[in-house]
Amino acid sequence: MLPMDYQYYISAWVYKVLRQADEEFADFLHEKGYGTNPKRLYKLFCFDRLNFGKPTLWKEQKLFEISKHDISLQLSFDVEDAATNFIKGLFMNQEFYLGSRFNGIDFKVVAVEALAMPKFDTSEHYKTVTPWVISIKEEGRKHATYLKPDSERFIPQAIKHIVDKFNYTQNKQTINYDDVSLQIESEYKRKGYVIRPGTKDEHKIVGNLCEFRLSAPIEVHEMIWNTGVCEKSSGGFGWVARR
Repeated sequence: MLPMDYQYYISAWVYKVLRQADEEFADFLHEKGYGTNPKRLYKLFCFDRLNFGKPTLWKEQKLFEISKHDISLQLSFDVEDAATNFIKGLFMNQEFYLGSRFNGIDFKVVAVEALAMPKFDTSEHYKTVTPWVISIKEEGRKHATYLKPDSERFIPQAIKHIVDKFNYTQNKQTINYDDVSLQIESEYKRKGYVIRPGTKDEHKIVGNLCEFRLSAPIEVHEMIWNTGVCEKSSGGFGWVARR
């Protein structure tokens, strides 16, 4: 049995693995992040959904009953090529428990493979595999408001996030908001995960599953491929696939 909102536990496990290699770096990544603007710092990794076949859904208990034994997961980091073998070595042979105090699974990593970066054009058609989160903080509200793609603020806010993330973290040429354009190319579906389950800080982050076209410099496509298209990527949000 695995909690349906397992993404939080994966994120915590990734930080734990990084901490085993470099406690100072993992704490920096968890508490702060990358960027030149202290008000906008980014954790430069993302992950896909667990590939565990077709589970039995226990909806009322919010659990997946999983019968598959060989389960895979894709992780991506925005690191130099030279760090690839180091990252692979960190995760190889890891043994860990994934889940809550009451339901979870013991895992052992038996294989790690580095996937090549695809070749991108300046215009690409994507689909979101995990929810695309775009939020705004409104005065008087404890938690953020999570925008829908049909909101007039969604695309401007999404472009702002992509451009700012690139300019603050990539140490490459600076791009402008006019250098990036977005078009939503499908109906959207709302999807969210519970973060920090079972604690006083428990809350749900809600995003959108949809298809979209992004026109931008090739380096921007490479960035979102490695780090996700949206905010909160280190929580498993904003993982994309090309159409």
